[in-house]
Amino acid sequence: MTRADSLHIAGADRRTKTSRRGGRTFVQVLGRILTYVLVAAGAVATATPFVWLILSSFKSLQEVVLFPPTFFPKKPVFSNFREVFSMIPFGRYYLNSIITSVIPTVATVLTSSMTGMGFAKYRFAGRSLLFWIILSTMMVPFPATIVPLYVMVSRAGLVNTYAGLIVVGLSSAFGIFMMRQFIMSIPDELLDAARIDGASEFRIFLQVVMPLTKPAVATLTLFTFTSHWGAYIWPLIVVNSDRLRTLPLAIPYFSGQYFSFQNLINAASLMSIAPVLVLFMFTQRYFVQGIALTGLKS
Repeated sequence: MTRADSLHIAGADRRTKTSRRGGRTFVQVLGRILTYVLVAAGAVATATPFVWLILSSFKSLQEVVLFPPTFFPKKPVFSNFREVFSMIPFGRYYLNSIITSVIPTVATVLTSSMTGMGFAKYRFAGRSLLFWIILSTMMVPFPATIVPLYVMVSRAGLVNTYAGLIVVGLSSAFGIFMMRQFIMSIPDELLDAARIDGASEFRIFLQVVMPLTKPAVATLTLFTFTSHWGAYIWPLIVVNSDRLRTLPLAIPYFSGQYFSFQNLINAASLMSIAPVLVLFMFTQRYFVQGIALTGLKS
C-alpha cells in the first residue's frame, strides 16, 4: 500500500468519525429540544388553572359568567376580597387555619429533628427495631386510624377544641425518617469536636446539627405546613361549630351558600392558598437541595 493510499484511508476514517460525531450531536440536540418542549407543555398545563384562578378573582361577576370567557380581566375588580370578609367570618377561619397549621408544623419539625438525631447518631438497644416500627406506621392509611383517634380525642374531652385539631399532628413518622437520613450525612467528627469543647448534647443539637440540616428542615416545614393547611377530613370530624372552622371547611361552605358568586369564590380560594405560596417562596432555596440530599445514606 502506497503512502497516498494510507493518507486517503486516514482521511476517510476522520470524515467517518466526524460524521458520526455530527450524527450524535444532532440526536442530542433533537432530544434536548423534545425535552424542553415536553417540559414547557407540562408547565403550561400545570400553571394554567392556577393562573386562571388568579385572574378570575379580579373579575366582576358579569365578566366571570361571560361567554365566551375572557382570560384577562377587562377591568380588574379589587373589591372581591373585601366582600368575602363581609359575607362570612373569613378572618376567623383564617386564624383557625394558622393556629392549627403553625403549631403542628413547629412541633413536628422539632420532634422529628430530635428523634432523627437520636436514631442517626446514638447507639442503644433496639434502635433498629424501634426505627422500623416507626416506619411501619407510614404503611397505615390515615382513614384507618380515624376511628381510634376520634375515640381517644373524645374521651380526653378535646372534641370541638383547638387541642383536638392539633394533637394528632404533633409528630410525623415521615419527618423522623427524613431527618434521620439527612443527619446521618453529618460527620461524627463534628459532634465529637463539640463534645471535647464541653458542649452539651442539646447545645450540639441546636448549634451544630440544626444549622447543617437547613435544607431538610425547610423541606419538612413546607411538606408539614401544606399538609395541615389543606387538611379536610380530620377537622370535618372533630369540629362541629362555626367558630372553629378552618379554611378547607369554610371554602366548601361558602361555595355552597353563595354558589352563584363565582368571582367571590375565586377570591376566597386565592386567599386560602396565599400562605403556602409565601412559605414556598421563602423555602425554595433549600427545597430542591433537601430533596436531592435526603436519603443518600441508609
